[in-house]
Amino acid sequence: MSRNARWPLLALAAIILVLLAGLFSVSTADLFRWGAAMTGHPLALAGIVIGMALMMTFGLPGSLGFWLIAPFQPAFISVPLVTLGCVAGAFGAYRVGAGLGEHWRPTRLARQVLQMLAQRSDFLFQCALRIMPGFPHAFINLSAGVLRLPLTGFLLAALLGLGVKFTVYAHAVQGMVNASQAEEALGWSTMVPLILLAALLALGGLGKRLLRNRQLKDSEA
Repeated sequence: MSRNARWPLLALAAIILVLLAGLFSVSTADLFRWGAAMTGHPLALAGIVIGMALMMTFGLPGSLGFWLIAPFQPAFISVPLVTLGCVAGAFGAYRVGAGLGEHWRPTRLARQVLQMLAQRSDFLFQCALRIMPGFPHAFINLSAGVLRLPLTGFLLAALLGLGVKFTVYAHAVQGMVNASQAEEALGWSTMVPLILLAALLALGGLGKRLLRNRQLKDSEA
């Protein structure tokens, strides 16, 4: 693609970023109110999922779309939709990271995630990171692209980990009538099981890695 032909695409991407970045100033209560008005329309649901994917592609918090869907739809509808939007966004951000490569200049936290994945990126560990509440998924996605981790394993870990987390979240906020109730539902009683599950997955992956290293040493002896 010629340099002149890239300018319209860059301009479009910039416009999308500016529009989506406006959501940073939106409160959970606003999202809750919009979701109550929008989620009865199939086209609106599709638009939310696409918006989530675009936001996550450019490193924005696309999981905010959870508050537009999950409190107002049954889990068997909300979980696949929210997970689909996030996994699509993860794929988009992976491609962005792969394109940036060594030109990416990460912040301190992003650099820590990059170094962590460079040292350990097995399937169970990636699942654990996805399940862990509050972990910065944008940095996982970009770092995975920069490191060019195997795409299939990356997407499967995102699908499984996010699917588990959003299932727990969706059941916690199902039927809430206002934003404050929904936020209270995502308290420690919801977070602790996810943290424990993430820890077990990480330990399982570490144990498997140690066992494999020991077997290699025994075979070389």
